[in-house]
Amino acid sequence: MTITLITGANKGIGFETAKQLVELGHIVYVGARDVERGQKAAAALGARFVRLDVTDDASVSSALATIDAAEGRLDVLVHNAGVLGDGVPDGPTALRAFDTNAVGIVRVTEAALPLLRRSSNPNVVTVSSSAGSFWAVTNPERPEFGLPLALYSASKSAATMLTVQYAKSQPGIKFNAVEPGTTATDMTAAFGIGRSPEESARTVVRLATLGADGPTGTFQDETGELPW
Repeated sequence: MTITLITGANKGIGFETAKQLVELGHIVYVGARDVERGQKAAAALGARFVRLDVTDDASVSSALATIDAAEGRLDVLVHNAGVLGDGVPDGPTALRAFDTNAVGIVRVTEAALPLLRRSSNPNVVTVSSSAGSFWAVTNPERPEFGLPLALYSASKSAATMLTVQYAKSQPGIKFNAVEPGTTATDMTAAFGIGRSPEESARTVVRLATLGADGPTGTFQDETGELPW
């Protein structure tokens, strides 16, 4: 049985990723800050809930300790929690965006590493974005070219780089970042764009179910590896 933790999994792409992995037979832990929403999502999915706020060290430690006590290992970690960081780009907004989208990856990964090392096929997936890709934001043919989200883009660039660096420093664990595609979620509602979370989650699931010989240190979308 594959043990999987997904952060920010009570809605959007995280929820759909959890749904598809449950259907594939994974024991999925839905990580969410809000207890009521997280428990409701887990119940609807046939998953397990663990309270997890990626911006809080104690919350992260407690969540991983809970999984450790129940399962003894972690096979798949999906970094999905994220914020848009829109509005006035002041200091507090910037700190929140980077704390959630980038520093949160460090917190959860470091807490999860001892559990991942006990897996026979450990796999970490970062839900990142081409909005953090220099290649995409400087290409007039890409939708990211005109996206007015400086803090989101910069923090997602950091998220992708962290993924690559973890792949280099942890050769026994696969680390890959994913561009899930423009998706209609609560975060993008103001833009009125995107496809269904279910469709975008398929790319996340593909990377979350890689075999032992799968790639590591890549940034991919549904078509394969992307420049960034």
